Amino acid sequence: MKLNQYLDINPEVAAAVAEGRPVVALESTIISHGMPYPQNVETALQVERIIRDAGAVPATIAIIGGRLKAGLTSEEIEYFGKKGQAIHKASRRDLAVLCARGEDGATTVTTTMIIAHMAGIQIFATGGIGGVHRGAETTMDISADLEELAHTPVMVVCAGAKSILDLGLTLEYLETHGVPVLGYQTNELPAFYTRTSGFRVDYRMDTPQELAAAFKAQNDMGLGGGMLVTNPIPQEYSMDPEVINKAIDDAVRECGEKGIQGKETTPFLLARIAELTGGNSLASNIQLVFNNARLAAETAIAYCKLG
Repeated sequence: MKLNQYLDINPEVAAAVAEGRPVVALESTIISHGMPYPQNVETALQVERIIRDAGAVPATIAIIGGRLKAGLTSEEIEYFGKKGQAIHKASRRDLAVLCARGEDGATTVTTTMIIAHMAGIQIFATGGIGGVHRGAETTMDISADLEELAHTPVMVVCAGAKSILDLGLTLEYLETHGVPVLGYQTNELPAFYTRTSGFRVDYRMDTPQELAAAFKAQNDMGLGGGMLVTNPIPQEYSMDPEVINKAIDDAVRECGEKGIQGKETTPFLLARIAELTGGNSLASNIQLVFNNARLAAETAIAYCKLG
């Protein structure tokens, strides 16, 4: 496999991986499609600072000029933030074409996992994963994130699946594909903007050391696939379930009325929900990403200590 032909690993990231030091991957779709400029850039840089302060190396991942990038410079993050939604939202099916054409791509959970694995990075922090969309029994709209979790050995730390999704079916899909769903200090699946969903996770883990030990055991046994860690949004930033659920229902209805489908669905819904909640959902989104970054860094450190 001629990875070097397409992959650029930031020197700091490459050194950390080679020396067995903790590294945390970060996605770039949240920069280009998740929030407006300059808030997107400020948030991305703050997430990197949080990971550094915890003792790990951040590796924001993206595609720039047809190159797979594991670790962006602050200038590259600024570029992504300014270009925003003009950048392709890149899933697995897009990688080859974007590289062949020399174009840019913002990595989703799926493509961040792929590139992180290529670069030797095992822990990844994000906001929420994609999943089975409401009405998927007729639309077949199921995020590629779930398939990637089934095949690529990267631990994904998130605040659960986005609550715009069918959470019950998302858990069923993950179970079918053998993906362990762990709750960090909770028995219940977090619902992104809120701490609870009514659905149970597979296992509760109370420390980063427990998370690291489980992931090491999975890798040592050669079971393949990833592991999903669901980390509830901090209580002080959790939204009122009635308020956020009404905003989600209204946004989903509008999405259907406008005929929005495929990869445009999630950006539309998140932006519309932010409008309907007066910006409160965006503020919660930022805080849960910060919270996940801290846990991912602590887990990466614990994993490296296991040798």
